[in-house]
Amino acid sequence: MAAVNPICVQEQYLPGDTMSEKWDVAQSWGFDGIELRGKGDGVFLERLPELRRAAAAGVVMPTVCVEMLHFIGAFDEDLRLDAVTQMRDQLLVIAELGGRGAMTPASYGMFSRRLPPFEPPRSAEDDTAVLVDTLGELGEYAAELGVTVFLEPLNRYEDHMINRLGDAVALIERIGLDSVRIGADTYHMNIEEADPAAALLAAGPYIGHVQASDSNRLEPGAGHVDWPLFGATLAAIGYDGPIAIESRLSGPADEVLRSVPPLLRRYL
Repeated sequence: MAAVNPICVQEQYLPGDTMSEKWDVAQSWGFDGIELRGKGDGVFLERLPELRRAAAAGVVMPTVCVEMLHFIGAFDEDLRLDAVTQMRDQLLVIAELGGRGAMTPASYGMFSRRLPPFEPPRSAEDDTAVLVDTLGELGEYAAELGVTVFLEPLNRYEDHMINRLGDAVALIERIGLDSVRIGADTYHMNIEEADPAAALLAAGPYIGHVQASDSNRLEPGAGHVDWPLFGATLAAIGYDGPIAIESRLSGPADEVLRSVPPLLRRYL
């Protein structure tokens, strides 16, 4: 059976001085697209001319994943506002490229209830209010551009706000915009979800993007995620979007990543 979902790889794994060179490598390894990395401080927006040339040359770049030190749920208001500005830039660029959307967590490495002092400086109610307002703003902008904001739940050790797919569903229902959806990551699901397949099924209507890595954060096939069940679950919810590889690697990229597309396509 032919694969329904394009299998993409993040750009940092690919050798090459230009996106076209990286695209040649990605295709030779069996991938269907490249997921971009969205650095802050205006760096990603500055890449727009380069990325336009790459898109015109046929490079497939459906999504961008944020790569910054602060995020939309930051406690510091100046950092939060800067993260919103950077996300707006990423949405604009991906729209210019004819892509699908930009992915961000609520935060990363900012606070964990699993470590002292255990209670964050902002209440759960205020956390939710900040995320509803911020994602609402970004979602309205994304809708104007014809793209989507993908909210990524992270595990409890990396974020204290949105850990499970159900957390993201509840937040998105409060926002009420089709342009805000979930970016599901199999690594975080493996930690947080008692039954990852059931969680995917329950959140199915809200899944807008998927990232894949194995249970140990290595490339698919290097851990114990149930990939046949993963593929069957994506089929059951009707997800036909990209699956992007975001992982650490068990060896050199040109050796270990070649096995990933055939592994995933076996079950999609």
